[in-house]
Amino acid sequence: MGIKQTLLTFMKEPAYRPMDIQDLATIFDINRDEYKAFKRAIKTMEKEGLIVRTAHDRFGLPERMGLVAGKIQVHQRGFGFVIPDEEGLKDVFIPSSSMNGAMNGDKVVAKILKEDDKGKKCEGEIVQITERVNKKIIGVYEDSRNFGFVVPEDKRVQFDIFIPKNDRKNAQTGDLVQVEIVKWPDQRRNPEGVVTDVLGKKGDKGLDILTIIKKYGLPEEFPDKVIEYAENIEEEIPAEEYKKRRDLRNVKMVTIDGEDAKDLDDAVNIERLPGGNYKLGVHIADVTHYVREKNPLDKEALKRATSVYLIDRVIPMLPKKLSNGICSLNPKVDRLALSCIMTIDKSGNVVDHEIVESVIKTSERMTYTDVTAILKDGNEDLIKRYDYLYDDFKAMEELCLILNKRRLKRGAIDFDFEESKIILDDLGKPIEIKPYERAIANRIIEEFMLVCNETVAEYMYWTKIPFVYRIHEEPDQEKLERFKNFIYNLGYTVRWSQDIHPSNLQDVLEMIKGKNEETVVSTLLLRSMMQARYAPECVGHFGLAAKYYCHFTSPIRRYPDLQIHRIIKEHLRGKIDEKRSERLVKIVDTASKQSSDMERLAQDAEREVDDLKKAEYMSYRIGQEFVGVISSVTNFGMFVELPNTIEGLVRIADLDDDYYVYDEEHLMLIGERTKRIYRLGDSISVKCSRVDIDNREVYFDIIPTESEIEMDLPVPDVKGMLNDFDDEDEDGESFEEFEEGYWEGEEKSHDTQNLIKI
Repeated sequence: MGIKQTLLTFMKEPAYRPMDIQDLATIFDINRDEYKAFKRAIKTMEKEGLIVRTAHDRFGLPERMGLVAGKIQVHQRGFGFVIPDEEGLKDVFIPSSSMNGAMNGDKVVAKILKEDDKGKKCEGEIVQITERVNKKIIGVYEDSRNFGFVVPEDKRVQFDIFIPKNDRKNAQTGDLVQVEIVKWPDQRRNPEGVVTDVLGKKGDKGLDILTIIKKYGLPEEFPDKVIEYAENIEEEIPAEEYKKRRDLRNVKMVTIDGEDAKDLDDAVNIERLPGGNYKLGVHIADVTHYVREKNPLDKEALKRATSVYLIDRVIPMLPKKLSNGICSLNPKVDRLALSCIMTIDKSGNVVDHEIVESVIKTSERMTYTDVTAILKDGNEDLIKRYDYLYDDFKAMEELCLILNKRRLKRGAIDFDFEESKIILDDLGKPIEIKPYERAIANRIIEEFMLVCNETVAEYMYWTKIPFVYRIHEEPDQEKLERFKNFIYNLGYTVRWSQDIHPSNLQDVLEMIKGKNEETVVSTLLLRSMMQARYAPECVGHFGLAAKYYCHFTSPIRRYPDLQIHRIIKEHLRGKIDEKRSERLVKIVDTASKQSSDMERLAQDAEREVDDLKKAEYMSYRIGQEFVGVISSVTNFGMFVELPNTIEGLVRIADLDDDYYVYDEEHLMLIGERTKRIYRLGDSISVKCSRVDIDNREVYFDIIPTESEIEMDLPVPDVKGMLNDFDDEDEDGESFEEFEEGYWEGEEKSHDTQNLIKI
């Protein structure tokens, strides 16, 4: 048992009372030579939130001291929530007056002041900040005679940052700058910083997305050492490598990707077998041949952990020489691969498989658009052009439908959200936003990658070798009960026990398919589920109803895939002994945690860029009318989603034809006099009235129908009454607090592919 676990076990004893380091060292008989390491372990545990320090420098478990350790999420209005490190604990609401200098994202310890009451979150106060994360801030510089200050772009940062005159780096009023904080805030003073970079003026081309890149600390350039290492890699495959691998260069295979994709890391081939079975080959770029353990490329790839896709630019995990060059499965050139070749029966079961190191040569670089045009539209020109592949595409479609049917039959949840495609002009201005269709070609690749990932995960599970799995735990029962009550109030009755199965939730999706409330119910169901993540333990994937699952198919853009390729190759070569297995335990644990953290960071950045460009798109359409669907009803208004996926708010303060009462049980607004009802899922006409680009917010006004205009009902003059409306109910609980409370701190919008990312 390690020192951390030993200390935690000791502190859980009923007789334990908080002790200082000296007392703990005495009890554990720590000698002088061991004391530094012991002290370092204590500090690490404190930093990780496993233990907390009292005012008298004594240590204990937070849960036994009425404390909660976690990460603070601050809302732009000043209040926040502590998301506990320990699973199963509820989020803690922190009023703005109880932040005590904590900034968004900081690791903190909160003292509970009020326990959970009548469905509202427990309330607390920040008593300790264990780790500061906001070391660099983006904001607008404002100059004065003797000093300057920076107003943060991120409205969740509640403090202006004081800048001494000598530390402004020639920044001028109105410049967008990056500052590094050198003194942290407390109850009496603002943080102090130095300007490290003057980015330009707001409105400069590309500066809006660059600001988000810097805000999230995403890497912009590769270190010179990494670039130099990549440039020195030999592009030609060594002769001895051909001898060690399965030669599949004569096998017909294709890549199928989006038109803009340059990092092609998966190719597929298919063959119909006698008796009705299929032989499916999934061939993945062998990135690990070039990215060896602990070389400069590997260290940088682990640090980044994922490629980040921000509409018109990519922040790659690997340098372009690899991602777009020697690792990309470009057509008609030899490439190294790791191939999973599966025999699949007519019911979609994998009856046989093998995983081999291979050399491949893809026949064509196909796009989703062209393959869909061949299969769905019967495009004669494309069929003629790819006549030697036509039968393969038909077989792929057949197998895709078989695999999908099998997956749904076992209970996998298939969220059919329309994701958005945002198109920018040369100046970075959004000119079109439309739903991105999951067409048949997309589904073919999705199903093939899913079955491959499952096959590899199951195979490696039984080897008992340390491995990185993709897991998705069962939903929280409390959230599911709320969801169950919600759909009951919409008129849907569901019956499931404590032992929820994904098929129960898939049944709900089937019930609401094609209904007005389909998107709303699907979104709320998604919010009630756990977030998929990487882990060394194989606990299954709830959303996919899969017992074994991993990410094997994208090593160019995801570190877990790269890491497990390395493990698989070592296993195939018989090089994993007991000593190596022990080392792999730590390696896969580090890779799992880093990859999960960076995936979430990338998702947040990608989502914010999308929200920014959606708000900018609507800023050019103020006054225009649209038809949308009410996607959320709250105690201060309702959100309306347009067919192009853009969402805007209709404030209850702007509904001036009546007083509206919020019916929380049925999620609707009801007019007191007119009895007019606005409910979830209703179709509604709106006009874009205002856009706040800085906060990524769109506002709508309702356009009354002709029948509503003709209604001659007495309506009081409430203009004056509404002037002071501040988005709070009589208990002072804003919608953001309500929504955070209802969904336990989940994000308002989700990356739907997070459940079934392939």
